[in-house]
Amino acid sequence: MLVKIYGSAIFGVSAQTITIEVNVDTGGVGYHLVGLPDNAIKESSYRISAALKNIGFKIPGKKITINMAPADLRKEGSAYDLSIALGILAASEQINAEEISKYIIMGELSLDGGLLPIKGVLPIAIKAKEEGFKGIILPKLNIREAAIVSDLEVYGVDNIKEVVDFFNEGIPLERTTIDIRKEFQEKAHHFPNDFSEVKGQETAKRAMEVAAAGGHNIILIGPPGSGKTMLAKRVPTILPPLTLREALETTKIHSVAGKIGAETSLMTVRPFRSPHHTISDVALVGGGSYPQPGEISLAHNGVLFLDEMPEFKRTVLEVMRQPLEDREVTISRAKFTVNYPASFMLVASMNPSPSGFFPDDPNNTSSQFEMQRYMNRLSGPLLDRIDIHIEVQKVEFEQLADKRRGEQSDEIRRRVLMAREIQSNRYKECDIHYNAQMGPREIEKFCELDEDSQLLIKTAMEKLNLSARAFDRILKVSRTIADLEQADALNAAHISEAIQYRSLDREFWNV
Repeated sequence: MLVKIYGSAIFGVSAQTITIEVNVDTGGVGYHLVGLPDNAIKESSYRISAALKNIGFKIPGKKITINMAPADLRKEGSAYDLSIALGILAASEQINAEEISKYIIMGELSLDGGLLPIKGVLPIAIKAKEEGFKGIILPKLNIREAAIVSDLEVYGVDNIKEVVDFFNEGIPLERTTIDIRKEFQEKAHHFPNDFSEVKGQETAKRAMEVAAAGGHNIILIGPPGSGKTMLAKRVPTILPPLTLREALETTKIHSVAGKIGAETSLMTVRPFRSPHHTISDVALVGGGSYPQPGEISLAHNGVLFLDEMPEFKRTVLEVMRQPLEDREVTISRAKFTVNYPASFMLVASMNPSPSGFFPDDPNNTSSQFEMQRYMNRLSGPLLDRIDIHIEVQKVEFEQLADKRRGEQSDEIRRRVLMAREIQSNRYKECDIHYNAQMGPREIEKFCELDEDSQLLIKTAMEKLNLSARAFDRILKVSRTIADLEQADALNAAHISEAIQYRSLDREFWNV
């Protein structure tokens, strides 16, 4: 008897329906699995055999042929165990197969028949709804993630026996539903950190506000213990809240990577990713033999924090140059190409020198050669993509002992939201959304300078030895500062503040 049962494969951050055809033939003996399965799927026969035996069923001693279509798309992982097992039972007439084709069925089997969670559930559920399936049957640990999709029956099960009873005897499964908008609104403003906890560092906090308001990448330069990491971890608290569309987009990526917890359905706050400096270039941008999203895609719609940036391998840092511009990663293989979104805000930190002190600090023991070699770990093209360089000074005892609370993240966020709204209205006819994305045409149109501003920026470039590439960055950041003040035109004060945020372009650092 031939039976068709449906599963799903992940391709990039999208899913593709897989038809699993199971044919049980009395004319022979054997187990044949075709359709480009990987080793995990080929090994499923052992898990399925043990699981079925432990719930009172068995694999028939006949010729079993299983085809996973389309046959030219490679299938991987153990998520097809449940689909194949039910297909064998249905094709050997051990269970009723009348309703089985109306559901997407996925899950990894343990030897006692229990079900283990799988990756990529959200894109699978979205695809099931698009293709008109009645519902989806999954391990119970995955149901909250799948229940995000409305108008789709989502059933979570602990054991394959529950699914067998559902199709064979009509014993109902418990359907899971979630009010996604209510959950999104309840959790969208929950953060474990707040800017009010940061002592001192008013200049750095102001720079963070400007960076968040314009979507600018930022690097913090300061000695160890000055609060660079503390500041970076609080950036998501002042960024605009995720929209529902952004939340779904972000959740899909984390679902594919298997980063969604059992108690989580929808990601409601912007992600904050902080990879260790020993990370490889593939782990950062994504890829591998079977491509998976990397850290920059997991930071999509959020923040990527590179702590002690010069300690990262130069090859790792250089692979970020294209994603920082295009805001997506394209991974090409001989037979396919996968695109992962990577629109993130880069926040980096570094020591001023190998010894940890600023070049003019009496405690600095690094030679000019050592400092030059240290700074050369960051290439000019990469620094060119970082709009704001801010020096973070050591916090004095009086500031640490001050019991007064600083400005809360909610207050800063209100100003950021106001500036972002101004930018949205300004760029509604353009293919950009905030100031950091401006190109030469937009800079020329929206960053006109008066005489005083022109004289100031000319003097700064001459006296501080600023590079030509700093010019556009200064104008972009000036535009954001003006937006925070709700000013239509740029003035010398905006330019002056923006110049202060180009520390690494100054002659001071070119030792």
